[in-house]
Amino acid sequence: MRAIIVTEPGGPDQLRWQEVAAPVPGPGEVLIDVAATAVNRADILQRQGNYAPPPGASQILGLECSGVISALGPGVKAVKVGQAVTALLAGGGYAEQVAAPVGQLMSVPTGIALTAAASLPEVACTVWSNIVMTAHLTEGEWLLIHGGGSGIGTMAIQIARALGARVAVTAGSAAKLEICEQLGAEVLINYQEQDFVEVIADVTGGRGVDVILDNMGAAYLERNVQALARNGRLAIIGMQGGVTAELNINTLLRKNGTVHAASLRGRPESEKAAICQQVERTVWPWIPAGIVTPVIGATMALPDAAAAHQLLESGAVTGKIVLTV
Repeated sequence: MRAIIVTEPGGPDQLRWQEVAAPVPGPGEVLIDVAATAVNRADILQRQGNYAPPPGASQILGLECSGVISALGPGVKAVKVGQAVTALLAGGGYAEQVAAPVGQLMSVPTGIALTAAASLPEVACTVWSNIVMTAHLTEGEWLLIHGGGSGIGTMAIQIARALGARVAVTAGSAAKLEICEQLGAEVLINYQEQDFVEVIADVTGGRGVDVILDNMGAAYLERNVQALARNGRLAIIGMQGGVTAELNINTLLRKNGTVHAASLRGRPESEKAAICQQVERTVWPWIPAGIVTPVIGATMALPDAAAAHQLLESGAVTGKIVLTV
């Protein structure tokens, strides 16, 4: 088969479309003929040599895909050859075929094209596992999302609104904030011009927000804790702002706050299977109902993965970039 290979750690120019050995599904796995995959920040980190795949995972980039099952590994009986699926992957999505654990397969949501469905697994599972399963966001609470115009951000806005929560977002342009508003965000913060701690304090009367979904890590840690309400929960899912920062424990203690950091990719298969089950059961029905919509900023051919990485790194795209096979 053909796949995108990282020739050596570095820039987008290190991505090559070439022949590689096709995967063979092991026990509990299926082989998927990939229709499409999508670009995630983790792909860029891996390309740069800063995010190694979990032990045993494919070295090929790609954390999600859509496609059709073409073969079953030993012991697999829950699905059939020819079945259209989406899949959450630990790697391997940037290829014509990928082997995936059967527990990380999900259906293609009703009314969504197979290629567009590739944009859903990673963002839906990341958002659901963090703001619902970990932070327990509930109706009437405030959620602050950093990077509201990203794939994660656009999904988080919609899931939070479906839960009855109120949403504030940060983004770096008026165009991205406009899309966030269309998706249901109430408070729109341009981080180039405004201090989100001050805006949140003003909007909430000094109370703060109940949950923060953060992709920045170290750079925002202190201010995130300042922006939390009493019993607030900070969920860190990214390190775009660095990996090391000081934390004022006294501030966190006085707020009875919680800081939680999680990577979806490195979780055990059993945990990822449980997340996929909840997402398919709860989020997928919201899609044909019009409550949740995939936000796709660009669709490109998989051999053009280098250009897709450049686009994501430029910050010019809102939502996901889909790569079609």
